[in-house]
Amino acid sequence: MSKVFMGARLQRLREERKMTQAALAKALDISPSYLNQMERNQRPLTVPILLRIGSVLEVNPQIFSEHDSASLVADVRDVLSDLPGTEPTSLAELKMLVENMPGVARAILQLQRRYRMTAERAESLEAQFDSNEANQGSLPPSADEEVRDYLNRRQNYIGELDDAAESLPDNSASALRHRLQLRGVTVLTAPGEDVLTHKRRYDAQQQVLWLSDSMNASQQAFQMAAQLGLLEHAGLIDTLVTQAALSSDAARAGARLALSNYYAGAALMPYGAFLQAAETHAYDIERLAHQFGVGFEAVCHRLSTMQRPGQSGLPVFFVRVDRAGNVSKRQSATAFHFSRVGGTCPLWIVYEAFSQPGRVLRQIARMPDGGTHLWIARHVSTGPSGFNAPSKSFAVALGCDISQAHRLVYARGLDLQDPSAATPIGTGCKVCDRSDCPQRAFPSILLSRERQGSRSTP
Repeated sequence: MSKVFMGARLQRLREERKMTQAALAKALDISPSYLNQMERNQRPLTVPILLRIGSVLEVNPQIFSEHDSASLVADVRDVLSDLPGTEPTSLAELKMLVENMPGVARAILQLQRRYRMTAERAESLEAQFDSNEANQGSLPPSADEEVRDYLNRRQNYIGELDDAAESLPDNSASALRHRLQLRGVTVLTAPGEDVLTHKRRYDAQQQVLWLSDSMNASQQAFQMAAQLGLLEHAGLIDTLVTQAALSSDAARAGARLALSNYYAGAALMPYGAFLQAAETHAYDIERLAHQFGVGFEAVCHRLSTMQRPGQSGLPVFFVRVDRAGNVSKRQSATAFHFSRVGGTCPLWIVYEAFSQPGRVLRQIARMPDGGTHLWIARHVSTGPSGFNAPSKSFAVALGCDISQAHRLVYARGLDLQDPSAATPIGTGCKVCDRSDCPQRAFPSILLSRERQGSRSTP
């Protein structure tokens, strides 16, 4: 394990709990001067100290992990690289900022997000004036990234909901339906024409839960479990949403939906049983889907949440994209990162999945910084059956660091140690510094700035 210097983060945790250095030092069984040196980054946080900090301050020691900071470093680097007329910021400076002042780093991301929203509104208004159309109001703010950031801060693991879901005595579809009925809720199915917008609709006044008849049994069970979570654990979910400190009603509604879906996944795939099965079957997603009666995407999503302290699963990155490259889901328990401002990489295996539906594809991919990952990808679709019926089509991908790839069944037959077996991919054209990429769509901001810097150097 590399040395960890995150003194400002430790100091912030101590101050949030209104503890003096002397009090925390006593609780950790170290001298106040030792604690003072750690908070001033003059001494590293050792593994035994990290474990004691986690116990005393009741936090997951992984908040001091470099993996926890790497995606935030990459996000801030993207934002600063996208600002015109600014000097390049070194990676060492960014790491120091994120590791010691993560709140400031997240504030930078929030400022950039608001700037982007303001720019979009300005462009919309300009287009309306240019076309002599009446003003139809400003663009509604998107809350998806804010909810995603909240889940990433929790490392995609919501222990309170996992514990609540594991207490369910029976997670079968019939048991979930009966449990809803005991709460006075009637479960009915509706025609599948609304599947693109409503997988479930709950009428609180009539106490009727409508499910689309285009869903299969496992999908209906998932939606019943999600609604059950909103009813039986409303107070817990409200508390989690409040603690998230989201900025808008849309973000709070999105968080409530995400948390109810998290509960549903945890109910159908209870943490302990699911982790044991995953390890037993070497993370064979199709076998896990069959065992727990869920879909391929649901298993991938669940694998990205297995971060229980002392009982964690394989650290993975999960993403879902459409044919146009829009990323609709992105969760990471690793240091892997794709840019928010430059799109994703066309050389990434996830896009090949659209041309080979039904097959699980594999790729060893190497990032510009040398980080190498094993990726699997598969095409999935949802929607009603029938000729010309509307449906949704996505590709989902699951990846892990190459050092952990041997734990996956998908690594069998691959030479994980051969550098030539890896496909060079990037974080997105705008912020990718590969100068020899055959698939580049437009110039890199980083490369153009390096050229400007070299011309200005005497």
